[in-house]
Amino acid sequence: MERIAFIAIGILLGVLITLLIIRYKAPSLMMMESKSKYSFDETVNRITAAVESKGWKMPHVHDLQATMHKHNYEVDKVKVLEICKPSIAQKILSRDTERLVSNLMPCRISVYEKSDGQVYVSRLNSVKMGGVFGGIIKDAMSVAGNESEEMIQVVAQ
Repeated sequence: MERIAFIAIGILLGVLITLLIIRYKAPSLMMMESKSKYSFDETVNRITAAVESKGWKMPHVHDLQATMHKHNYEVDKVKVLEICKPSIAQKILSRDTERLVSNLMPCRISVYEKSDGQVYVSRLNSVKMGGVFGGIIKDAMSVAGNESEEMIQVVAQ
């Protein structure tokens, strides 16, 4: 009886520790942030040029600072750049079972200024996220993630 209680406590502790690790480690695994070596506008301009040079498209740029200002809120500079490479997107969007992740499309790169005046770039870790799904989604998100990282490296410290 004592042995069963010991095993049960061990299993519960293992589950608890696993949940704590997931809770505190998951955000750093799924989201990535890099400090830019440039000003806010220069960071946006250099990423935009890198997107174009890689053959990607930028369907939209969300100026969240301007949007929030329209609603009488003041926030530091934030722009979200939506980027897309149709040849990669097609692999996911053309199949019913893969379309599940269409809410992650297009890829997004956020450029923002923190209260210390430093500029940062954040994005989803597409390679790891794709690995969760496997198959075609993994392949497409790996290519998208790796190419996005190449674009971001033009500004990262």
